Amino acid sequence: MENATHSFSSEASPTFLVVGYGNPNKGDDAIGQKIVAQLQELKTPNLDAYSVKYLTPELSSKLARADVAIFVDACKFNTTDTVQVKPLNACGTETTGTTLPGFGHSCSPCSLLALTQSVYGHFPKAWLIEVPAQDFAIGHSLSDLAEKGLTQALQTITSLMNSAV
Repeated sequence: MENATHSFSSEASPTFLVVGYGNPNKGDDAIGQKIVAQLQELKTPNLDAYSVKYLTPELSSKLARADVAIFVDACKFNTTDTVQVKPLNACGTETTGTTLPGFGHSCSPCSLLALTQSVYGHFPKAWLIEVPAQDFAIGHSLSDLAEKGLTQALQTITSLMNSAV
C-alpha cells in the first residue's frame, strides 16, 4: 500500500491492542477470546484487549489509537502444533477514499488495517497469532492442543510487547 504509515510514538510507551476473535461456543474457536480474558486480568498498562466474535469495521477506530496491534485466532489448518506469528500489512479492497469493507460486515485483519489507513491516515504495526486448534464442535472447552497453544500465545504476546518497548 503506498504511503502507508505506522503510528508509533517514541515519546511515550507504545500502546498495544490485542483483539482475540472467534466463536466462544465452538470449542477451540474460543481461543482468541480466552487469551484476551487472561490478558485483561493482568491489567497491563498501555494494553487494551478486546474479545469479539468477528472482526468488524468498528474496530478501525481502536486500531487508529494503537501503536501495535496483535490479532489472535484459532487455526485448524496449522501444519504444526506451535503458535504461528505472521506480520501483517494493510491489504485488500479498502484503499484510500474507501471506508467500507470489501466483504460485508466481517473483515480480515489486513482489510481492517487498510480501512484504518484509509480513514485515519495510518495504521499500527500488526501481527496475527494463529493458535493451533482441532475441535470446533459446539462446547466451551478447549482441546489439549489449543490449551498448549494458549500458553504459547500468551508468551508470544508478551515477547512482542517487550520487543516493541
